[in-house]
Amino acid sequence: MRRRAGIILIEHNQLALIERHRAGQHYFIFPGGVDEGETDEQAAIREAEEELGIRVEILHKAVEIRRSNKRDQVYFLVRQVSGEFGTGTGEEYQDYNPMYGTYHPMWMRMDEVLQKNVLPKPLAEFVVRSHQEGWKQEMGLIEDL
Repeated sequence: MRRRAGIILIEHNQLALIERHRAGQHYFIFPGGVDEGETDEQAAIREAEEELGIRVEILHKAVEIRRSNKRDQVYFLVRQVSGEFGTGTGEEYQDYNPMYGTYHPMWMRMDEVLQKNVLPKPLAEFVVRSHQEGWKQEMGLIEDL
């Protein structure tokens, strides 16, 4: 099973997220996904373009999430290099399907991240802490969610 690759994009003390309404739930997720035949880096860059409408440059691998019963995840700290935020044209935006719910790219102030339903929660906590303390070059690890 391929792992999910996502991005961590912070600009002007705000975090880029996807707001979701699905199956009666309201939550926020980090942009990302997976396709067969891609490296983690390629998947993260493609997903940023599809979901957010922007091109990003990977600064470094920030954190890996190892899960015992689900797909592992890896997240890259990135910076935007071009494009217009919110103009994604990925398949999730093409035809609304109630089964998959809604996708809305948005910016969330860093001081709101831990008060809102940002998932996965340990990743949100890691991002806030790293943003406050300074990003380390070595990759973080979150295990067994």
